Amino acid sequence: KSSKREWKPLEDHSCTDVPWLLLFILFCIGMGFICGFSIATGAAARLLSGYDSYGNICGQKNVKVEGIVNSGLDLTQKKYVFFLDPCNIDLVHQRIKSIALCVSACPRKELKTLADIQNFAETDESNLCSYELQPSEYTTDPRAAKLCPKYPVPESAPIPFFHRCAPVNISCYAKFAEALITFVSDSSVLHRLISGVMTSKEIIMGLCLLSLVLSMILMVIIRYISRVLVWILTILVILGSLGGTGVLWWLYAKQRISASAVETQIAKDNLQALLIYAISATVFTVILFLIMLIMRKRVALTIALFHVAGKVFIHLPLLVFQPFWTFFVLIVFWTYWIIVLLFLGTTGSPVPNEEGFVEFRMVGPLKYMWWYHVVGLIWISEFILACQQMTVAGAVVTYYFTREKRNLPFTPILASVNRLVCYHLGTVAKGSFIITLVKIPRMILMYIHTQLKGKENACARCMLKACICCLWCLEKCLTYLNQNAYTATAINSTNFCTSAKDAFIILVENALRVAVINTVGDFMLFLGKVLIVCSTGLAGIMLLNYQRDYTIWVLPLIIVCLFAFLVAHCFLSIYEMVVDVLFLCFAIDTKYNDGSPGREFYMDKVLMEFVENSRKSMKEAGRGGGAEGRELKPM
Repeated sequence: KSSKREWKPLEDHSCTDVPWLLLFILFCIGMGFICGFSIATGAAARLLSGYDSYGNICGQKNVKVEGIVNSGLDLTQKKYVFFLDPCNIDLVHQRIKSIALCVSACPRKELKTLADIQNFAETDESNLCSYELQPSEYTTDPRAAKLCPKYPVPESAPIPFFHRCAPVNISCYAKFAEALITFVSDSSVLHRLISGVMTSKEIIMGLCLLSLVLSMILMVIIRYISRVLVWILTILVILGSLGGTGVLWWLYAKQRISASAVETQIAKDNLQALLIYAISATVFTVILFLIMLIMRKRVALTIALFHVAGKVFIHLPLLVFQPFWTFFVLIVFWTYWIIVLLFLGTTGSPVPNEEGFVEFRMVGPLKYMWWYHVVGLIWISEFILACQQMTVAGAVVTYYFTREKRNLPFTPILASVNRLVCYHLGTVAKGSFIITLVKIPRMILMYIHTQLKGKENACARCMLKACICCLWCLEKCLTYLNQNAYTATAINSTNFCTSAKDAFIILVENALRVAVINTVGDFMLFLGKVLIVCSTGLAGIMLLNYQRDYTIWVLPLIIVCLFAFLVAHCFLSIYEMVVDVLFLCFAIDTKYNDGSPGREFYMDKVLMEFVENSRKSMKEAGRGGGAEGRELKPM
């Protein structure tokens, strides 16, 4: 019934998947409750103002913690957290393994002896030793070796907004840096790399801007070079397959001549292996040629779709800026999520640990708020990305199914956003939840695999990797189906399941076309990414070459190339999305319309030419049986 139902593009709009929208709103209210709970329990004050090892919040009066000697102090004048051994970092538990105190001021110069620490306490009125020691006892009390900071005390400065004294010299964290960057074994290397980045920061910013401009230009001109890219792909495949096969047969012939003179078992085994490789390569080449012969007409459809996609960006220029809005919203949400995560790390009730200090832990059901917060990160992030997909789909659908392009809305993007907010947020919530259901088990398996690294046997490791790979493939398939379901929803305003089923039927009916578009099209976009990265990297080499005498420019160049690839991927993924939406619209258009009066096509004249050429080739194939009659005409 669904496959025979008439598609009525943009004729009516209705709310879809309302229960899922209500469920998503309830989930977001739960996320807000976690934030409010962490703030209400004092986590925000502990995070921003900092607290010492005895549970006292710096800069305010505190309540006594039962069983802890130095708790409940009035630390109104002591606003900064100071660690007795700030360089002692516990990489396993990701924290500084040191006693923390609240002090009046951070040491702005290096203190090499206890006498220097005592002099600092007397002149700056900032006691760096534990609360039970007076400054006059620093050099006489035997407990000072344990209750005073490890010296030399490095020069420190307060971290803005977070009131923690942090060492100014980055070499203090050499161990931590070496754990993160395995190729750095000498802190001087790290210093030179960072100084290279700081020296070249203007060039790095300029090159990042260049990659942004190149990506925007490529999105406009790619429709003119799509045919050239397809020819490059075809030539590379033909030369690669023929060259590989020819080399294998040449090696076999050469080995056979030499083996006749020296008859050893190793030579016979090598000769037989080369024969198998050469035959396999020949079969592969023949099959590849047959596939290219069958799909050459569908490659023309890919070129036509890329050409029309370029026109879409000319008529809908705001599409180019879609990655900016999505990235901005994601950054805002991720910042909020990290802040709440930090709140959760300091929330809970004060509990004495085995060392006699205070830790804040959540007990009972509240300790599972971490999991809720992590699920929220995945679901809401996928929801934001799905909103982008629905917005792009709605704008492209409006463009495709508007016969007179002069009658397009003033801003189709804003009109699509309006339809999304008014009608289809429930569909987006449902689609993003399905992706979340697949992503969470995969992340759990990846975490288990990381934790058991080096402990599990080979069979368990193989099974874990196989499960992770299968879930990854399932996630990619569902993401592609979701995107087409959003397009069907934008066309017919149907709920998610109906749209997914309708889109799936259309995709199955055009399976070969889908395969060609997703292979040839992806390769073309990959070449575009390579072009942008190579152009930006070349410009970086030429500019950074002038600083080679006093700057290590390897790290700046890596940063620039990574940023260029990220920018190119963000922009060209929008282009890929537009091509996929156009293809589904084209498939629906050709299925339910034939160009007759009352059933006119909606498609662009470039796609119309493709349809006319296909019809002519089919008629010629039906009239004559000769080779020329079966030949498909080019566009």
